[in-house]
Amino acid sequence: MKVFLPFALGYYLSYLLRTVNAVISPRLTDELGLSAASLGLLTSAYFLAFGAAQIPVGIALDRFGPRRVEAALLLLAALGSALFAMADSLGALAGARALVGVGVSACLMAALKGFALWYPPERQSSMIGFIMASGSLGALTASVPLEAVLPVLGWRGAFWIIAAVCLVAAALVLRALPAAPVVAGEASVAAALRVVAGIFAAPAFLRHAAASVFFVGGFMALQSLWVVPWVMNVNGFDLAGAATVLVALNLGNLAGQLSVGFLGVRLARAGVEPVSLLRAGYGAMLVVQGLILWSGLPVLLLWTLFGLLTAANSQIYLSAARAFPPALFGRVSTALNLMAFAGAFAVQWGFGIGLDFMRDMGVELTRALAFGFGGLLLLQLFAYLPLLGHVSARARVGGA
Repeated sequence: MKVFLPFALGYYLSYLLRTVNAVISPRLTDELGLSAASLGLLTSAYFLAFGAAQIPVGIALDRFGPRRVEAALLLLAALGSALFAMADSLGALAGARALVGVGVSACLMAALKGFALWYPPERQSSMIGFIMASGSLGALTASVPLEAVLPVLGWRGAFWIIAAVCLVAAALVLRALPAAPVVAGEASVAAALRVVAGIFAAPAFLRHAAASVFFVGGFMALQSLWVVPWVMNVNGFDLAGAATVLVALNLGNLAGQLSVGFLGVRLARAGVEPVSLLRAGYGAMLVVQGLILWSGLPVLLLWTLFGLLTAANSQIYLSAARAFPPALFGRVSTALNLMAFAGAFAVQWGFGIGLDFMRDMGVELTRALAFGFGGLLLLQLFAYLPLLGHVSARARVGGA
């Protein structure tokens, strides 16, 4: 528990900061006069910076250990949150949010590295499930609870509190986590980058890459911003009702993550491979998103079910990594994480650009949102098809 709690707080903050703009976006728009494209760019700056940090973070974690890396980066997250609270322009807000993205970029990977160092192998599955659940709790906090305190604190006050909690988390990491030995690199930077390039070019990686972009990244883009405009404009909810939908979505995600944690070992013993869970989960996600787009079924039910099914996203890391030598697990996972956050950035900003373009062409907002959601659904369908193919033999990258 001494090891788990600092990691849980870090990942809680990471997910809270990832999704906070979904609730504060109407206030940002009113106060600063942001367009949909500007709002999408602002929110996705987190994802761009987070994704860009993944490869260096993976190298740093292997060399310096999770304690040093996560504590240092959480200090950056505190600084970014404070700068966001003081910002009064799009550029300042985007720069601060990018700094926040770098600051929390190690929270999940540091936890996975720490579990590998300090927990026995038989506990790995459950610990990963629980750390993912802590992230879902962060997303839950950035919904109804945040919406309830915004009239008192304002979005700037909320970010000052988040900055203070980031400082507490950094101190807790330094105080509670054991020190990992510094490990000298076994190869040059150029050699390490050649291995990473080989991973990106491997068919086994490419088979999962588009799914990481449009399923994992698409979910993050919806969860952290576009769910709220969708339910407010398409379903006619007010901000409080939209925050309730976010709660339903995140409760579904929490239930799904806990289910994976508790049932993962049993499913593995029954011979159910991660790629099979991925196929089933993504196929069901396509159906549910189609129902959100075209059916008149209850909104809360559909978004809760969608959140439940998004727990399949965690299986993409295992599914891809099993096609590579075990020594490359960290780099394969980090590479997929990079694809996911690049996708979140592209979907979030691209959604906003598309909305502005269609509105300028005279398209009603509700129809423009439907076109945007339908476009994402079509991209996900194309990304799903490679996962239905035959599982290839284990790839060889860089002689590993």
